[in-house]
Amino acid sequence: MTRLPLSLSLAALLLASTALPAQSADPALAWASIKELQQRMDAGQLRSEALARLFLERIQRIDRDGPALRAVLETNPDALKLAAQIDRQKPKGALRGIPVLLKDNIDTGDRMLTTAGSLALADAPPAPRDAGLVARLRKNGALILGKTNLSEWANMRSNHASSGWSARGGQTRNPYALDRNPCGSSAGSGAAVAAGLATVAIGSETDGSIICPAAANGIVGIKPTVGLVSRSGIVPISHNQDTAGPMARTVADAAAVLGAIAGSDPRDPATAEADKHATDYTRFLDPNGLKGKRIGVVRGLAGAEPNADRILEQSIALMKAQGAVIVDPVELPHLKELGDPELTVLLYDLKQDMQAYLATRTGTSMKTLADLIAFNKREAEREMPWFGQELFEQAQAKGPLTDKDYVEAQAKAKRFAGPEGIDVALAKDHLDALLAPSWGPTFVTDPVLGDHVVSGDPTVGGASQPAAVAGYPSITVPAGFAHDLPVGIVFFGAKWSEPTLITIAYGYEQHAQAWRAPRFLDTVGGKPVMADADHVLEMTR
Repeated sequence: MTRLPLSLSLAALLLASTALPAQSADPALAWASIKELQQRMDAGQLRSEALARLFLERIQRIDRDGPALRAVLETNPDALKLAAQIDRQKPKGALRGIPVLLKDNIDTGDRMLTTAGSLALADAPPAPRDAGLVARLRKNGALILGKTNLSEWANMRSNHASSGWSARGGQTRNPYALDRNPCGSSAGSGAAVAAGLATVAIGSETDGSIICPAAANGIVGIKPTVGLVSRSGIVPISHNQDTAGPMARTVADAAAVLGAIAGSDPRDPATAEADKHATDYTRFLDPNGLKGKRIGVVRGLAGAEPNADRILEQSIALMKAQGAVIVDPVELPHLKELGDPELTVLLYDLKQDMQAYLATRTGTSMKTLADLIAFNKREAEREMPWFGQELFEQAQAKGPLTDKDYVEAQAKAKRFAGPEGIDVALAKDHLDALLAPSWGPTFVTDPVLGDHVVSGDPTVGGASQPAAVAGYPSITVPAGFAHDLPVGIVFFGAKWSEPTLITIAYGYEQHAQAWRAPRFLDTVGGKPVMADADHVLEMTR
């Protein structure tokens, strides 16, 4: 399939809408919240079409030109037409008129591709239907603005990959310091929201792929309970751990998006109980949400990076001042025993789940993981210029999900992370949530050696693994800066505890006020690469 260069596609988009006269939007609205934008729309002061035009212009100027973030793979060729339709119909959904970017492993039943960043699917027709969560976004009035770059195949191809790199999109850059990594695999979603290229975005996580890029790019990320948000129409790694979730600049925006996408879907049996728990999560936005909450500090997930530890201590002091009861330290059982069974489960699941997903795609010869491996070998110059596909190959060597090794690993991983891990820690001290640094300040992008951080890395840290393996929720919020680089803290807790975590995170956010816009520095301590006033605009909360 022949694709227009993005610059030409954007130029065509900006001329495409004739339903409404062109309307200029205030550049400050690139940083505005969902509530602020909808208040303007309701008052007749802003059209969705103008807002979409603003973001499309910013994508051209910031993502393709200027700093060249490479966060957005593709914009929706029908974005302005759809925005004009929203303006005419005035839907009542929670996200009415709000532009949303989707990670490029999420199907859309429109003219955009879904490739997981790989050239193997770049010539395939678009997906035949919307992913479950995309259908919910549209029902709630959202405008699907485009697809974001990602770590190819959601960072499950090689242990030596550079997060944010895909053969289709190149290397995503961190908007705070362009030589630093955006972390993965929802790298483009994190960088795009941080840079004001959309109001909100959707990422996905198997282990760390929402929490790390949100923290590295100075935004909020919610990794929901597995089964709260449908995975139908999402390129998979593991049905045991995969979930999609919101990435936003504020807890309020993330909560609004979560409420819009949560719910049961017959296409994903794991969501059978979702309707019992899905709700309007903005109901839990209490500025005094820390008062009386019992929060346990998991020191076993700290101590790896001094800047992250410093910000953790400052955050603990703030929480105490706002009435939280801090239990410190809290032991999380089996913390060092999760890695091996988790990897075994992911490798088995990848082979089986990928084949099931590819069966839903028409017009492509890619039907199995073996087909993808063979494609990468044929296209090694383009697909494997820096790193290989040893995880793909290890997964291909695995047998069926009835294998004893898989059954035992799956049972052990779930038990150690959930009932004998997080649940035990919460119950012992009657805790509402657990706390740790999300990650240390992000590392320099290194295409030769790959990422310098994985969950549990002894030099940089990473606290995503327990909640990811258990299938429990977690939320990261901005907490401070180290040498111009954002650092976050993460709250995680019991299954279906999103309301409690959102209350705690919002209470913390309102008093910490830790967010600030990126400056697009060429390096830490360097100079901005773009002469643009709005990149230092502070968002009023």
